[in-house]
Amino acid sequence: MIEGNNLLQALRPEDRDLIEPHLRPMVLDAGHVMYDPGDNVEQCYFPVGTAVASYLVPLESGTTIEVIMVGREGVLGGIVSKGRLPAFARSCTLHSGLFLRMPLAKLDEAKMKSRSVEHLFNRYADCLLAQIFQSVACNASHTIEQRAAKWLCAAVERTGSHDITMTQEQLASMMGVGRSYVTRIVKSFKHAGMVETRRGGIKVVNHDELLEIACQCNELVHDHFNRVLKGVYPA
Repeated sequence: MIEGNNLLQALRPEDRDLIEPHLRPMVLDAGHVMYDPGDNVEQCYFPVGTAVASYLVPLESGTTIEVIMVGREGVLGGIVSKGRLPAFARSCTLHSGLFLRMPLAKLDEAKMKSRSVEHLFNRYADCLLAQIFQSVACNASHTIEQRAAKWLCAAVERTGSHDITMTQEQLASMMGVGRSYVTRIVKSFKHAGMVETRRGGIKVVNHDELLEIACQCNELVHDHFNRVLKGVYPA
């Protein structure tokens, strides 16, 4: 059952029996909210295959800004803390697909029984924090064009597909910018032959050229994953 999630596949064979019996498969549609700020985090979710979720921070204006994207390299919910604690950000399915849900109490039990399980999830927590640090720096220093290219490339890496289900309005909201900015940027990408647009989606047709425009934030996160959890971050 753990095939399709790189973090679970990194478990030692003797540790898989502590985790696998408690995983429950479920298909979540795009937009499904796993928990909102203030909700008690009682379950964790492992994206499988092309499934992707995001941590989003709601603002007073009513918009939400994406902090990080989580795909088959990770898990959402209660990675470090023990016991039920309230969520700070919203966790939401970005790309529909299969998720493996596990009670947080069972994950905590597995950590207590095996130091190697605890070690694996502590290392993932370090990588998660690195993503957040890089996201803050990226939003503060890089242009909207660089960030949009970075996000599209990251979506391709996580889903393994060049066809991304995401409207320009949604992309603008997640980046915390006006739709007109994203519309202009996507139009320039399209004119250069890097993307195609359709109703409700964007297709990346020239990933290499898009990478040249994108900032290096994805690469820095990828490099950190490889140093801390080699082979877990999607290639």
